[in-house]
Amino acid sequence: MKKIRTRFAPSPTGYMHIGNLRTALFEYLIAKHENGDFLLRIEDTDQERKVEGAVDIIYETMREVGLHHDEGPDIGGDFGPYVQSERLPMYKEYADRLVELGGAHYCFCSEEAVEKQRKECELINKAFKYDDPCKHISLEEARKRIESGEPYVVRQTIRHDGATYFDDEVYGRIEVDNDILDESVLLKSDGYPTYNFANIIDDHTMGITHVVRGNEYLSSTPKYNLVYQAYGWDIPTYVHVPPVMKDDHQKLSKRNGDASFQDLVKKGYLPQAILNYIALLGWAPESEQEIYTLQELIEIFDIKRISKSPAIFDINKLTWMNGMYLRAMSLDEFHELALPYYDGVIQSDVDLKAVSKILQQRVEVLTQIPEMIDFIDALPEYDIEMYIHKKMKTTYEIALKALQASEKALADLNDWSSEESVHEVLLALPAQLEMKNGQVLWPVRTALSGKQFTPGGAIEIAHILGKDEALRRIAVGIQKLEAAVHES
Repeated sequence: MKKIRTRFAPSPTGYMHIGNLRTALFEYLIAKHENGDFLLRIEDTDQERKVEGAVDIIYETMREVGLHHDEGPDIGGDFGPYVQSERLPMYKEYADRLVELGGAHYCFCSEEAVEKQRKECELINKAFKYDDPCKHISLEEARKRIESGEPYVVRQTIRHDGATYFDDEVYGRIEVDNDILDESVLLKSDGYPTYNFANIIDDHTMGITHVVRGNEYLSSTPKYNLVYQAYGWDIPTYVHVPPVMKDDHQKLSKRNGDASFQDLVKKGYLPQAILNYIALLGWAPESEQEIYTLQELIEIFDIKRISKSPAIFDINKLTWMNGMYLRAMSLDEFHELALPYYDGVIQSDVDLKAVSKILQQRVEVLTQIPEMIDFIDALPEYDIEMYIHKKMKTTYEIALKALQASEKALADLNDWSSEESVHEVLLALPAQLEMKNGQVLWPVRTALSGKQFTPGGAIEIAHILGKDEALRRIAVGIQKLEAAVHES
């Protein structure tokens, strides 16, 4: 059996789009599921769109998510160079050969001539397909004109009779009438190949067996196959995947302000969680399992389970999954990730590891951390009505009773070295006061944090703040409640 070889061939035009990363992942899984090779190729033929530093972003993204390539510009291989702009002489040679084989021709038409036909088609509301008079020029005459210095392009030659078909792993058999295929440019006048030509030459010369790309290329694939057939080359296995959508009508797009991979990481999402989530966009495993390691995905990936339907990117689902990843970490791992988010937020002398412990079970995205812990350094101003909890039937009087008892019990506690000692003291109070746990702990947590939602409960927060600060904040709460009771 021929060894499976796939390639991820991004253009260095900026950040890594989620759809591009999913394509890379599918290509990686297809190759590794069969112990094949996964290549990285940089397609930089469109020099106008090239962005400085974008190649480094590609390398960094692949490294962060663990999609390690077997061959590529940075590590080499037997089929290089792996950057298209470094392969230019080869494209010219293959273009000239395709002309000799009858699959292409030299075109000397000006941009104005092409544009004139385009406008004529627009006037009669007809799909534009350039009718190139140059395809009737003899090869001998064309070569003379080239030798004389006349600018030219190489344009594909298509016989407009019959049909061309191909079998796609996702969409099945696709058949297109040759009459609707446009004879597009393969090699531009500056010597650079178009995407449509370069990827064919590169895929063949690099031994690529499986081509994964977006379903927007389904209509172009028959033209690619005509080129393969003109050369007499084997046609690769095609895997066209549905788009990743923002909603039912819009594609996910950086242009529309949608997040790239780098944006999501900056927002506090883990690379592993992002990769896990996008694996399930347009592909479904046989089981109901949703959390997978990359190795598990390699073992179970099956092309046949890629959907034809567009996949909608659900940020809430990614957020849930990210939280699952955070909670599955060891405390030490989580603490290392959380530390940068404490900078400038916590400056008081508290046990940061204890802060991480209460955060880990509640945080879903790392950027939520500063807002969740901003009460630790200073008690924020808060509304007295926060002490009222209808479900627990807490009133100002009940809250005041709870805080006064808590203040006394905690003041008598000498050992604050462990959370357990604070736990023992506070949880003894509800029975003594003939109150529910929540009627005691809710007012204490409110007094300690001044917040309605906190990463930890009253016991954990009291232990982190320490005896002096905890008692100071409870005293503030008592004053507020005494005033409220007096007024009522």
